[in-house]
Amino acid sequence: MSHAGRETSRYDGGVDSRPELYVSEFVPFYRLAIAIAIGLIIGVERHWREREAAPGLRTAGIRTFAMIGMLGGIVGLIEQALPAGGQPGIVTGTIFLAFSAVFAFYKWREAEAERDFSVTSVVAAMATFLFGVLAVLGDVRLAAAGGVALTAILASRQPLHHFIERLSWIELRSAIILLAMTFVILPLLPSAPYGPFGGISLRAVWSLAILLAAISYVGYVAVRLLGPGRGELAAGAAAGLVSSTAVTLDNARRAAAGGDAARLAAGAAVAGGVSYLRTAALVLGLAPSLAWLLLPPFIAGALAMAAGVAWLIRGQSDTSRDAAAMVNPFDLVGVLKMALFLAAVGFIVRAASAAFGSAGIVFASALAGIGDVDAAAVTVAGLPTLEVSVGALAIAAAVASNTVAKALYALVLGGGRYGSRFAILSAGALLFGAAAYWLTKLLLA
Repeated sequence: MSHAGRETSRYDGGVDSRPELYVSEFVPFYRLAIAIAIGLIIGVERHWREREAAPGLRTAGIRTFAMIGMLGGIVGLIEQALPAGGQPGIVTGTIFLAFSAVFAFYKWREAEAERDFSVTSVVAAMATFLFGVLAVLGDVRLAAAGGVALTAILASRQPLHHFIERLSWIELRSAIILLAMTFVILPLLPSAPYGPFGGISLRAVWSLAILLAAISYVGYVAVRLLGPGRGELAAGAAAGLVSSTAVTLDNARRAAAGGDAARLAAGAAVAGGVSYLRTAALVLGLAPSLAWLLLPPFIAGALAMAAGVAWLIRGQSDTSRDAAAMVNPFDLVGVLKMALFLAAVGFIVRAASAAFGSAGIVFASALAGIGDVDAAAVTVAGLPTLEVSVGALAIAAAVASNTVAKALYALVLGGGRYGSRFAILSAGALLFGAAAYWLTKLLLA
């Protein structure tokens, strides 16, 4: 073999110089380092928690947890080195049980000495060991994320304990009901609609009930955290990104039950202003050619709502008299009634659309806007051959009909004190929006 041939053989068969092989040889070191890092970050929290303990009275701190992560990584490397065809997991299981027993014994001795019994550090050590094994044998990103999540849970001891101390039974029960509605009942319901004109879907009705209950719960939490005044406004702003109609209905229910009509109307108005801005952003993203006509009226309507909110809450102190009245995050029967009401409105709108036909796009959009502004805006924005003036008028009609419908809902379901305030604010937003639309058309003509 020639000299050149020997050189080729040395690089191809002896010490391979290809970069990917060097990377593959580095992978075990990288994974072991991640296992140690997981132990370190968990150990920092555990050590800080017991930083005032005297030397020799701390079972596990930063060094111990780093070594626990390393131990898990080493066990994973041993599992990788075992010959194929054996019993996988025997080494890991045996060492894990032995380690857990030894660690639990020392924590028991520490607890006996300090008369402070807690299994948290034992579970944290066991999880650190398993994360170390996972970092070597499995998904290293999942192992790292799990280590960070575990550290966050351990570090949140005081806030979580304080939260549980303040949590009432009715709040816990409502949260469990909401979770059961979402993750247990909803997947079991059929999604196929029943009846003419598109029918009514049980899953869609139940989804509306979940949305209404969630918005009510968010409002309850906001009031508990921020007080009645700021809580209603914050809850309205957050929920307005999802459904301002649902906020209006939920606040109407609470106003009819004796809540502060002015604050509830202000919260619904904030949600309405946010919905104007949300629709403006939707138009700007889907149909920029319509934005020149629609952005000014939508912004004007939002500003009018904001001014109305400032008028409603003027001179009101943030007392706690309404917080005591909010004894229930949501009433399930009332929520279901509201959901059925919205479903019925949607059915009537579809029936009217089928009866009148789709020749008049503006009329059809106004009908659709009674139930869902976003659906009307997306539909109109997706029509490629529609004239700009007609498309803008159609979306504006959808927003206007939705505003009028919410005002009617407030008047009928929320009583005169709530409904009249919200209707006045809605009328002002419509007037300012219409004036801005007319002026914009004149300027662009």
